[in-house]
Amino acid sequence: MQLEKIISISGKPGLYKLISQLKNGFIVEDVLTKKKASISNSSQVSLLDNIAMFTSDSEVPLFDVFENLAKNEDYKETISHKASEDDLRELMTKSLPDYDKERVYVSDIKKLAQWYNILHKAGYITPDSFVKAEIAKEEEPVIADKKEAKKAAPKTEKAKTPKAKASTSSAKSAPKSTHRKMG
Repeated sequence: MQLEKIISISGKPGLYKLISQLKNGFIVEDVLTKKKASISNSSQVSLLDNIAMFTSDSEVPLFDVFENLAKNEDYKETISHKASEDDLRELMTKSLPDYDKERVYVSDIKKLAQWYNILHKAGYITPDSFVKAEIAKEEEPVIADKKEAKKAAPKTEKAKTPKAKASTSSAKSAPKSTHRKMG
């Protein structure tokens, strides 16, 4: 799924895509409106890729829950995040049957439904979104000389994910993107 750069910003509605890095923050793009904005390094940001939901014996990455939800909903929108508590819990039970009912709150399920519907409207939820790319490994020749190995190695592109610069001031630190558990 191409959601590695999708973030939630505390205090701002919706979801955003990281576009690039600035000296004092980042440029983000609203996934629905495509409007760009800048956020400071002190903004509280959660990468969806780092969020997991509790089950009775482990944690399941949010994207796996999205995939289950998409399959259950036939890749269509799901119920509103404003649905009744019973409907939201039923949705969660269908998407993640062994979710921890004590640690996953209704507010977490509301976020799940809201984010799923936002991503669906933005075109991120399709059957192709969840296909895992399999990379076929070809046999590589064994090269004893390190210089020859360097010449023979294929050139790789650098990742274009914005990276925050290290700073001693907490006000200028990178977006707070710790591994967050829903629930």
